[in-house]
Amino acid sequence: MDIVFKALADETRRQMLDRLLEKPGQTLSDMVSNTGMRRQSASKHLKILEEAGLVVSRREGREKLHFLNPVPIQEISHRWVDKFSKVRAEAILNLKAALESDEQTGG
Repeated sequence: MDIVFKALADETRRQMLDRLLEKPGQTLSDMVSNTGMRRQSASKHLKILEEAGLVVSRREGREKLHFLNPVPIQEISHRWVDKFSKVRAEAILNLKAALESDEQTGG
């Protein structure tokens, strides 16, 4: 999971993931168009994203198409975010129950 966090730590890589989410199946040329990023830099970033499992690619003829793989992000969400959300939700429900109990007892 550390490799996923490392990959997500870079803003450029997060932007690349956002672009793949908006338009799956982009080539390297698609990824760099209108960004000011050089192909060599984008290629290095894509390699890191692929190693982390965040991007998968498929060859179609001469082109290499890139796709977002949401599974590692979902795993992070399941392991970290969902746990903390559950704790907060339980705290709110406990507070609600306590307030309702006070109202019923006239407190």
